[in-house]
Amino acid sequence: MNLENRAKATAKNIEGKVQEAIGNITGDPQAQAEGKAKQVEASTTHIIENVKDEVKKIID
Repeated sequence: MNLENRAKATAKNIEGKVQEAIGNITGDPQAQAEGKAKQVEASTTHIIENVKDEVKKIID
């Protein structure tokens, strides 16, 4: 488990949620899409870290 990667992913997720919310408020579809993309990226990072943890458990 890499806590640094998880922390960065969590920060990116929060950033994406804020950006999407701002896009919703201002009616800016580009900001909405970029915010959603950041959230997907963060989710993917969390999934990768979870897989790494499971592989490490199997190997150990």
